[in-house]
Amino acid sequence: MVRLIVFLMTCGLCLPLPAPVSAQDGPGKGRGPGFGNGPGGGQGFGQGRGKGRQQGRAGQGPGRHGPRGRRHDPRHAADHAVFQDLLQNHQQITRTVKELPNGVQTVTESEVPAVADKIKEHVEWMQYRIEKTHPIRMRDPLFAELFQHTDKIQMVHEDTEKGVKVTETSDDPYVVKLIQAHAKTVSAFVERGFAEAVKNHAVPGQKQAVKRTPAHPRIAGHGAVVQMADAAMQPRDGTKLLIDVTRGGAPAELNGALEKVAKYLNIYAGGGAEPAQAQIAVVFHGEATRAVLNPDAYSKAFGTPGNPNIELLRQLHEADVALYVCGQSLLAKGSAPEDVAVFVETAVSALTAVVNLQADGYAYLPLGK
Repeated sequence: MVRLIVFLMTCGLCLPLPAPVSAQDGPGKGRGPGFGNGPGGGQGFGQGRGKGRQQGRAGQGPGRHGPRGRRHDPRHAADHAVFQDLLQNHQQITRTVKELPNGVQTVTESEVPAVADKIKEHVEWMQYRIEKTHPIRMRDPLFAELFQHTDKIQMVHEDTEKGVKVTETSDDPYVVKLIQAHAKTVSAFVERGFAEAVKNHAVPGQKQAVKRTPAHPRIAGHGAVVQMADAAMQPRDGTKLLIDVTRGGAPAELNGALEKVAKYLNIYAGGGAEPAQAQIAVVFHGEATRAVLNPDAYSKAFGTPGNPNIELLRQLHEADVALYVCGQSLLAKGSAPEDVAVFVETAVSALTAVVNLQADGYAYLPLGK
């Protein structure tokens, strides 16, 4: 009995993979990118051009880094090309699914010989991935969960003239649901092509993620964030961020760039799995220059009752954000260093502030209009 799941039109291969085993024995040249040394004919996966399939597939080629640091196996590019071709030609593919009490029976075919051959090629390689639990499409929750239970899946595969026929069953009721959900997903790939392949697919019976309530872990009332403890690219301790603010706005309203700065603080304080320490510096110039004036100087410049930015600027200062204003811009706009709020420092220029902070290891993030 051959164990197999037909994963048609998927993408994002993740882990190293040997080649399928040939029934043929004896010496043979491998077509894969590796030095294989064992018996058999076919594709090697060692460190160069192999003599045979069996030992060649055990080689550890360098591979190419995949998502989140996983290493793509040497077959990845070829399999990816097959997936893309099947997705591109999904309208040339027909598929029927019959649900069984303990699984499914599927037939996937094409009237176009070249597409039928691609289906068979895809199945050959997916068979080996399933038998050895070399997962694919691990960003998709359904596929990731299914690969956790390959030892509980029984499958029979039969090539047809135009494609493949597969019976997939399990004695585990939960795994049966996974098999049936997977079959529906593959059918959606056949029906919709790339439009379906870019989606995540839910695990049967698994509760959908509850939308979390936005919070303000560091700056109260501004820059709301949602904690994402399981997301990629978590905030890192020791981050140094230079925010270059040139954005102006209506004088009677809060400068929108300050709301962004508050959000950045909140992200590092509570947007990830753990709070992360970050050093943040803000440089104001251009149209944003007068946003840091004290209330009296601001009122004189704009005719407003005070400075709508001053309270958030104070909160940022108390959160240890370093605040600088360009002295050249300040003077050019008719203000002076003594007009600036007490917790904002006047730099010789935005140029010197930006260059000095970058030299100190700060990552540059511009907030223009």
